[in-house]
Amino acid sequence: MPSATDRVQQMRQRRTELKTHLAEVGDMRPGSLAERYRRCGKSACHCAEKGAAGHGPSWSLTREVAGKTVTRVIAPSAVQVTREQIAEYRRFRTLARQLVETSVQLCDAQIDAPEAASQEAAKKGGSKKPSTRKSRPRSKRS
Repeated sequence: MPSATDRVQQMRQRRTELKTHLAEVGDMRPGSLAERYRRCGKSACHCAEKGAAGHGPSWSLTREVAGKTVTRVIAPSAVQVTREQIAEYRRFRTLARQLVETSVQLCDAQIDAPEAASQEAAKKGGSKKPSTRKSRPRSKRS
């Protein structure tokens, strides 16, 4: 079983790896891409026949903005790029969730193992003596 200090060090390493992966995130967009077929409403059109698929596919991206659903039509030529951007957004969310969870675990481990936190402070060059007062003390007269 690893010591508390080793565990803290492993979590710091994991946090650094996650930050590196987050820095590599490319273009992203939230939402859901849907393929749609529609009927035009003209009685003489092929889409009016029973069982016909309709016109399409047309692609729409749906996402929430300020509590409202927003839909945007995506050109067929941009469908693959949009899919990649949605996948990248999902990857970003996963990495961010993992970073938060790792950070919480690290903070808990540092509380449980104060010697690990003090070692980190020493590595950062923390002061070994208390600071001295730079200004004159206030007068005790009223």
